[in-house]
Amino acid sequence: MDRTRPTLGSCCSRTDDERACGVRSRKSSFERHLTLIFDHSNQVGISAPVVSRSPSCVICLVLCVSVDGRRIKGLPPIDALRCMHANRHTYTATAMHANRHAVCSTKCLREGRHLRHFNSVIRASLEKGVPDNALSQFKAFLLSTPFRPDHRTFALVLAACLRSSNLDAAMEAHARLVKHGVQTGAPIATPLFHLYLKHDRVAEALLLLDEVLGEKADAVHGNLVIVKLLKSGEFERANRVFKKMPVKDLVSWNSMIAGCVQNSRPREAMSFFDRMMGSGFEPDGFSFSSVLSACARVGARGYGERVHRLMLEKRIQLNYILCSALIDMYAKCGSIDAAEAVFNSIARDDVSIWNSMITGMAIHGHGSDAVALFSRMESEGLAPDGVTFLALLTACSHAGMVEEARKQLRMMTQVHGIEPRIEHYGAVVDATARAGLLDQAYETIRGMAVEPDGIIWRILLSACKRHHRPDLGEVAVNRMASRGSGDYVLLSSIYSSARRWNRAEQVWDSMKANKVRKKRGMSWAEVAGNLHQFKAGDRSHPETHDIYRVLDSLAKRSKMEGFLPMTELVSMDVLEEEREENLNVHSEKLAVAYCVLKTGPGTEIRVSKNLQTCEDCHEWMKVVSKVLSRVILVRDRIRFHKFEKGACSCNDYW
Repeated sequence: MDRTRPTLGSCCSRTDDERACGVRSRKSSFERHLTLIFDHSNQVGISAPVVSRSPSCVICLVLCVSVDGRRIKGLPPIDALRCMHANRHTYTATAMHANRHAVCSTKCLREGRHLRHFNSVIRASLEKGVPDNALSQFKAFLLSTPFRPDHRTFALVLAACLRSSNLDAAMEAHARLVKHGVQTGAPIATPLFHLYLKHDRVAEALLLLDEVLGEKADAVHGNLVIVKLLKSGEFERANRVFKKMPVKDLVSWNSMIAGCVQNSRPREAMSFFDRMMGSGFEPDGFSFSSVLSACARVGARGYGERVHRLMLEKRIQLNYILCSALIDMYAKCGSIDAAEAVFNSIARDDVSIWNSMITGMAIHGHGSDAVALFSRMESEGLAPDGVTFLALLTACSHAGMVEEARKQLRMMTQVHGIEPRIEHYGAVVDATARAGLLDQAYETIRGMAVEPDGIIWRILLSACKRHHRPDLGEVAVNRMASRGSGDYVLLSSIYSSARRWNRAEQVWDSMKANKVRKKRGMSWAEVAGNLHQFKAGDRSHPETHDIYRVLDSLAKRSKMEGFLPMTELVSMDVLEEEREENLNVHSEKLAVAYCVLKTGPGTEIRVSKNLQTCEDCHEWMKVVSKVLSRVILVRDRIRFHKFEKGACSCNDYW
């Protein structure tokens, strides 16, 4: 070869060096350069297909729209496509700047008719992270060619839809593949499945899971559906999917346990935990934290203690999440001493652990202890957060420490630089209103830096019931944007206490007209390791006859001690006997009666309730604790009540 003439290699190399500035050159320069390369290749005896593999040629092909296979000397249309297929990565990278690759590729495809090469170009776009370009190529392909895409094309296109989160394009592609009779295998169904779930199209995802993936579906597919359903509160559907799953893993079980807790099904959570253990799965930290949360919800202390022992037996590493869960469980199950024992036995280097302990003290009404623990936390160098102050303010509220609550709210902003949220203001309003300072509480609400929400007005409404202020209660209700069943019940109770029966009936009529259903009171009692559930007026328990026999006996004995049922709390204008009967079958009373039936003298009675206990039940518990000479622990929605010798630990402040 004559060394005085430029070689093909030097020509291509020089072009590579000028690639960056060439992108900005005019189209004619690329035409001339491309022609020069192919003219020179013919002179030195190198065929066009070999030359076409050069990255230089690819750049020119992409950027020069007018240069197609017929214009390039010695390069047939099919070789133009092969050129792009062989250099698809360079081609796609350059096309990202020029935005011409769709036109060029479909032109070559129209003439070359090679679907495999086109699929390679789409794949290259995906590999380069430009899924939108892949979708543009697919659209251009549909418009410019008479050929049908194959299953590989659809798999690539749907993968591009998933990466770009383009549901419309995916549904269109799905419709086309059904129309063309393309078999929907796993490579096609999987991206569709994920995309449908991502856009909350659970029904379509389930259809793919059942009909397409079927036995090929692994646990991951089922887990994703379960989590999506549980987050939207569809527990029954999630449970059906779980039962049908051919393969289950630890994540499957953990998802169901956590989902039960999230959907207020703590008993089912414990059942799933037992079944998981029976199926041979070893629980992990997530399993334990979820089931401990379930125990805390219903006060299942015995079950929680067994879980704690199991953690110790399996030498589970206690991180801050598990430590917080243990403290929370013991505190909410009525054993604040056990919660403190756990707290004092672990490393306390995370603020969430301190938050759990302060919260535990709050629900037990130990306001001074909570303030002291907060000071101890600060002295150990830990900075409080918003959760810390919410727990602290709640503790002050439950202990009647109004001035301390106001002081801590000021310290929160002035010393720690934490902006109070609506919950923090609510705790201060609660402290003020519980103390009977309703007008001051109302002024606090009016002076808040944030717009009061329904929770704030509900706090005031609850205090109005306690302190018999129907006038201010009406103000609170009227300021609520929306009303729940509890709001109607509270207002009706306020009118009933004032014996304004017509107004009470009007509230109930309004509740019915707005199709608001009253939330039913439920209580739980753990006896001999088994959790029993009771509803107001419930007669479904297998030992109902004996439970009501004990309940009648307790009612008679409490009356002999001077207890008078607070029939004015019943929001119906009915006979006194009916009012009394209505009060006597509240769920917490049924739970206490069952514990009396099944446990021996002197045994501590522990009951949990989903709503705030009423004044009648509160007074009844005090008298019964004296009659039976037993401690009765009741945890309602607000706090713990320890009834002993005719008194309550809350000092009638709740």
